[in-house]
Amino acid sequence: MTEGSLYIISGPSGAGKSSVLDEVFSRLPNAYFSVSVTTREKRPGEIDGDHYHFISGDEFQRMIDENQLLEYAQFVGNMYGTPRDPIIEMTQTGKNVFMDIELQGVKQVKEKMPDAVSVFIIPPTFEELKERLMARGTDSHDIIKGRVETAIKDCAEAHIFDYIVINADIKEAADEIMAIIAANKCRASKRINYIENGDFR
Repeated sequence: MTEGSLYIISGPSGAGKSSVLDEVFSRLPNAYFSVSVTTREKRPGEIDGDHYHFISGDEFQRMIDENQLLEYAQFVGNMYGTPRDPIIEMTQTGKNVFMDIELQGVKQVKEKMPDAVSVFIIPPTFEELKERLMARGTDSHDIIKGRVETAIKDCAEAHIFDYIVINADIKEAADEIMAIIAANKCRASKRINYIENGDFR
């Protein structure tokens, strides 16, 4: 069985990452979305265990102490992290695993899993980013201001990613991610076994 790949998706809050991933998943049956744990409060419409696992600060600290997190980071006063075991299990069974995490976490995962493919999703402009955040109606003016400032800082480190996708149109952004997945599948390191084992004959 061919081992699956890990795709690290990141980008500013409001870049439309979830919408783009929803479109990708509708086209990609063999995919698993890694559900992060977070200490922040649920937003209207969010489902525990679907969007995030919402846990207490004490529970989050226990997971850190027991080395249960592949990565973790603080963002706008809340903690976010990725449980390690489901990632390993799903890739070993041949599934493509997707993570939607903050920049701090991306660096941690890249160190631990260098074969992971990282994709940075951005909106066309910072002005549109601000408009998207305001349209949510879930955050205060101060939080929106903080998210925009964080987005500017994160974009300054976009060079650490393997790919950058501009989300001006959800379907076009998903097309680009599907192309990235196809290219990664064809890496020599992933297909050299066909030649070495004679499977292509």
